[in-house]
Amino acid sequence: METHFDPATVLGADWRDGLWLGRIDRGEGPCPVLIRDGVVYDMSRVAATVAQLVAAAAFDADAGEAIGDLAALGLAATAVPRLLAPVDLQVVKAAGVTFATSALERVIEERARGDASAAAGLRARLEERVGGGLRSVVPGTAEASALKAALIEEGLWSQYLEVAIGPDAEIFTKAPVLATVGWGADVGIRSDSGWNNPEPEVALLVAPDGRAVGACLGNDVNLRDFEGRSALLLGKAKDNNASAALGPFVRLFDDRFTIDHVRDAQVTLTIEGTDGYRLDGHSSMREISRDPLELVRQALSEHQYPDGFVLYLGTLFAPVQDRDEPGRGFTHKTGDVVTIASPGLGQLVNRVTTSKDAEPWTFGTLALMRNLAARGMLSA
Repeated sequence: METHFDPATVLGADWRDGLWLGRIDRGEGPCPVLIRDGVVYDMSRVAATVAQLVAAAAFDADAGEAIGDLAALGLAATAVPRLLAPVDLQVVKAAGVTFATSALERVIEERARGDASAAAGLRARLEERVGGGLRSVVPGTAEASALKAALIEEGLWSQYLEVAIGPDAEIFTKAPVLATVGWGADVGIRSDSGWNNPEPEVALLVAPDGRAVGACLGNDVNLRDFEGRSALLLGKAKDNNASAALGPFVRLFDDRFTIDHVRDAQVTLTIEGTDGYRLDGHSSMREISRDPLELVRQALSEHQYPDGFVLYLGTLFAPVQDRDEPGRGFTHKTGDVVTIASPGLGQLVNRVTTSKDAEPWTFGTLALMRNLAARGMLSA
């Protein structure tokens, strides 16, 4: 998919007010860049990778090379200069079931065994029995324990409710290092999946010392049929070629954009199909069950990330509207264009294809090291 990158559209009307971090390929390979006051600075002479730049907190754009105004740079998704996903050596993590609605949908997937046609009746029953209680309870509290006991007694308990209201969040590895795709790229759905959806999310960029330094938008592409058949299929449901999108840039935290903006973020989703189908959705970060920094803390509780990590924070949105047959709910079709947007973070736009047909992932860690070495960018 080739889309014209207009900063006012992609990043928002106030895009010149933000301090943005990302990666651009200028023809020789990926370069970390900062965007300040609308001007793009190639930071390659400061740090070879985004991970190195973040670890050193080297966010002084004047130390880089000014290469022009972002509006005049002519960024594209497939041509040079090419906009890449904004992270490189960071581990890609994700938090699941962080909203009540997503918890209910995971229970439905589990009870329906991945069968979309069985979901509608289960959804109505679960919403009636536990929807209100689930939305009001704080995970890990005495009230949460009481709700768990009641649900067990009613035969409605689930492993998904355990992570929704229990003390431990669900945090998993979403994709390998360097495997994320960026704005304008195709996102992949397994070719053998018949029930799937986008997951519009805010993602935090976290430095090696555990500081959340910025945020961007993400699409944590999900296969509802695979995970619904068994939670042990989470890897197949989540980690496939081109199934993790991030971008367009990371907005770094400063006086004008803070973690509180993430906590208050409103995220919208639009899906437009080649068949004329359109779906609009909305997600409010105010309804998240666990604070974003609590999710970061849990990710770090017994693990270190020497190159930092990026963390998808989960989604409130779960599409249930029928697309074709009544009772079958929503699933993607090849050619769907997914637009995820949030004020202050911009728009992440991707087209849906299969993971087999998406651009193969060939530029891994060894390829990056060889590229940087050939460019003379590696130092002791």
